[in-house]
Amino acid sequence: MQILVVEDDRVLIEGITTALEQEDWIVQQAVTGEDAWFLGSTGDFDAVVLDLSLPELDGMEILKRWRQEDVTTPVLILTARSGWLDRVNGINQGADDYLAKPFRMEELIARLRAIMRRSRGHSKELIKCQQVEINLLDKSTKVNGRFVELGPLEWRALSHLMINAGKAIPSYELIDHVYGPHSERNANAIEALIKRLRKKLDAPLIHTRRGAGYIVRNEGDANP
Repeated sequence: MQILVVEDDRVLIEGITTALEQEDWIVQQAVTGEDAWFLGSTGDFDAVVLDLSLPELDGMEILKRWRQEDVTTPVLILTARSGWLDRVNGINQGADDYLAKPFRMEELIARLRAIMRRSRGHSKELIKCQQVEINLLDKSTKVNGRFVELGPLEWRALSHLMINAGKAIPSYELIDHVYGPHSERNANAIEALIKRLRKKLDAPLIHTRRGAGYIVRNEGDANP
């Protein structure tokens, strides 16, 4: 998972980043409104943690611009404001959830998981495609009910493909989600990773769509 964290409090943003990285998520930071707007408009993120009080451009305006630009990335608003009107305004501008400061990191992570699941049509932590099942909470993988041990990179690749089942994921997108947006890895690294993953799963789950990338089939889809 790639998460954009937008917060101008250096101590808080580092704390959030550490907590999310412990979940094996890739984190990018922005401390100003302009940087946040640019990154959110041009990057491929699974979710955004967005503070409202920012220099240059406030969080509500950033959110408004993203939604006007058809950026559909789920957004969790962070704010020290406690008034109900701010909460209503945030939801009306397109926020997916709202968390008031101070908060516990465990709640932040739980809320992020929930808005990411909802954005992809999943109501539970378990995702099953064909005979493969993953648990987003404990990062476990089962094939035909049998646990399969995956490394962190393999898990990132498999979870991203299964969350986006039915959609062809190009190599460059997988590189960002597996290695990070500034990685120098290329398509050959992803090809080798997918080869290892296929061998471990020993199931006809991940298909190569020429010129488009890799795809996990939905149940009943006979055309990979």
